[in-house]
Amino acid sequence: MDPRISRVTLRVRGYHLDGYGHVNNARYLEFLEEGRWGYFDDRPDLARHFASGDPALVAVNLNINYRQAAVAGDDLEVLTRIADLSSRSARMYQEIRRIGDGKQIADADLTFVLLDVRAKQAMAIEGEILQALEPLVLPKAS
Repeated sequence: MDPRISRVTLRVRGYHLDGYGHVNNARYLEFLEEGRWGYFDDRPDLARHFASGDPALVAVNLNINYRQAAVAGDDLEVLTRIADLSSRSARMYQEIRRIGDGKQIADADLTFVLLDVRAKQAMAIEGEILQALEPLVLPKAS
């Protein structure tokens, strides 16, 4: 797997399910969040820029496509990468796939900005943070 992609695995449990016996749509957001945390866990040199909480990474848009239902006992992998980077925002592309058959369960694009917490406003992605993010970009089409 490309080193710019992070992989987190999880098992679907009964408490993830809705009344229809498949994963509740809101739980997929938690799975994606777990993937994003894993992405930064795998990249401590990048994560150190955000360890103090200022600047903060703030999600400003999330678009998710539900492709197929996951059910109790399914083992899933969440694949996360930075797909696009500009001077004001970045976009992460994430996929949830079933381990075993590789079927795509969901995919999502999450746009984030850097927030200057003290000033309470978005800030430019530049300097050391830009240098840390640039080599990690892997466009969605790849």
